[in-house]
Amino acid sequence: MTDDPAEHGIDAPESKIWELRVAAARGEPTPISFMGWLRIITRSLGLILLLLIFVPLHYIYRIFKYGSPFPMLFLRYAARVCGCKVKTHGTHLRRDVFYVANHVSWMDILALAGACGTAFVAKAELAETPVVGWLASLNRTVYVKRENRLGVAEQINALKEALADNWAVTVFPEGTTTDGHSLLPFKSSMLSVLEPPPDEVFVQPVMLDYNSVAEWIGWVGQESGLNNAKRVLARRGTFTLHMHFLEPFSPEEIRGRKAIAAEARKRIEEALQKALGKPVRQFAHDVPPIRYDAPEGAEGVGVVKKATSLEEPD
Repeated sequence: MTDDPAEHGIDAPESKIWELRVAAARGEPTPISFMGWLRIITRSLGLILLLLIFVPLHYIYRIFKYGSPFPMLFLRYAARVCGCKVKTHGTHLRRDVFYVANHVSWMDILALAGACGTAFVAKAELAETPVVGWLASLNRTVYVKRENRLGVAEQINALKEALADNWAVTVFPEGTTTDGHSLLPFKSSMLSVLEPPPDEVFVQPVMLDYNSVAEWIGWVGQESGLNNAKRVLARRGTFTLHMHFLEPFSPEEIRGRKAIAAEARKRIEEALQKALGKPVRQFAHDVPPIRYDAPEGAEGVGVVKKATSLEEPD
């Protein structure tokens, strides 16, 4: 990914682009260029057009039959309108499956749902993101307040209902989004639904790789959902999300939520390191709700030093 302001739709000189990216992670608004705003408006109109097409089809379908395919189709095309081209690797299970994935962006939800029709567990902040939160809700997202420990039982019950209804369900056990070059410890509380595991349900790890654009679109630090959405929608052209469906395993064979979380993380880390061509680094931001303190000297979005890109975007 270059530092050309035209690529990012940012109103600033080239020498300031990375500093503005870091400033966004501190919660500062990003100045959008005229062309950037034009792309935001154009893509927003594209999303509205998709809504006008697919939402009526969804509700008409629901009159006659349960299990409408239109939310999945809508989210698939919505991801593309937002600039995300999805390339899938491996074979995903279609039902009775618990996907466990790393988490980089709100785009993960649009892309994953568009690829396999999964429902989600996602952080509650996503629900407040304009447009994107509503889109995710169309696909039965279960929102989790990380600080609400008393609500865990209710969230687990929602997951049990989803699995009982033969949905595919995706959990992001890092508890937050990262920069695509890091992998936080996996929190196993949402895997409590697998103790004991429902009959015939498998766990399938999923590794999401945004390659060279990961640091630029990652929703990290104190950045608001609105500012992140503006930055992503203001970008020129498209970017590729490589979605790797890894080998599934039975939770009957790996007993206990902590062991399941550890096994899924191990497989995702190995796949991510292979994609990056280097070890996964430590995340550069404190995440108090999951009790993660960034180690001193951690690199990435959050420090002024710019990481080396491995691949140019499409």
